[in-house]
Order: sequence, then C-alpha cells, then structure tokens
Amino acid sequence: MAEIINLNKARKARAKATAEAQAVANRARFGRTKAEKARDAAEAERKLRTLDQAKRETPED
Repeated sequence: MAEIINLNKARKARAKATAEAQAVANRARFGRTKAEKARDAAEAERKLRTLDQAKRETPED
C-alpha cells in the first residue's frame, strides 16, 4: 500500500525547492563583482572582434 502524504505539505516543499534552485541561479548570475562583470564583457568583446576579423570578404562582381 502506498504511503499517505499531506498534499499541502508536498506542494509547499516542492515550491520551496524550486524557489531555492532559482535563488542559486540568481546568485550565480547577479552576485558578481564589478571586476568580474567587466572581465566577462571584455572577453565577450574580444571573442566578437576575433570572429569579425576571421570573416572573409567576397569580391562583388
């Protein structure tokens, strides 16, 4: 026979776990120092610049 559970407690526990997972994601995304954000922005700019330099130009006929 299956174990009897309180649906309200199960629902609240699931919501709490979901909220905690979202909080962890937000801390990783927004909880960074200004220097870390600047470093990441500079790295993204460098990658974009490198990609643009590697593009080939086709002669227009």
